[in-house]
Amino acid sequence: MIRLALLRHGATAWNAEHRLQGRSDIPLSEAGLAQLRGRHLPDDFAGRRWLTSPLQRAVATAEALGIAATVEPAVTEMHWGVYEGHTPAELQAIHGAAFTQNEARGLDLQPPGGESPRAVQARLQPWLRRLAAAGTDAGAVTHKGVIRALLAQAWDWPMLGKPPVKLDWQCLHDFRITDDGRPELLAANIPLA
Repeated sequence: MIRLALLRHGATAWNAEHRLQGRSDIPLSEAGLAQLRGRHLPDDFAGRRWLTSPLQRAVATAEALGIAATVEPAVTEMHWGVYEGHTPAELQAIHGAAFTQNEARGLDLQPPGGESPRAVQARLQPWLRRLAAAGTDAGAVTHKGVIRALLAQAWDWPMLGKPPVKLDWQCLHDFRITDDGRPELLAANIPLA
């Protein structure tokens, strides 16, 4: 088994507006960069091999924290399809009951033209098994959708109702990855130094 720390990227303008970003390549906002200035990984995590989503908000977060990370496409954000760029309120106004019914599907929420959280879990499995086979602890600068998908898998949470653990999106979340690629949450909300 190995350990895998996950960190969500810094804030963007779309985060402040509560817009679904998905694969839209939105940069960090000035406020997001300001939150990262002067911060770094705790010593226990700094020596790990670090990876980052290819989206610029994740790459810039790694750079701002002084993390030498390799781009890993597997940890890119969930594809929100036609929902991208919209707020939940806008989607409710546009799609009405269809949006509400889709949200109620939890892990199987399927944005038109996008992927479900369950599909994100399936996309991550080969990568997690490769990490476990490599036998080296790692970290990844990634996205909320990816972290939530792994949390759901770790806790067998159907993504309905409140999550089993309240995550602080400015903190690290440390998982253990079993040899077969199953995540187990070891510690949540580890602050950056």
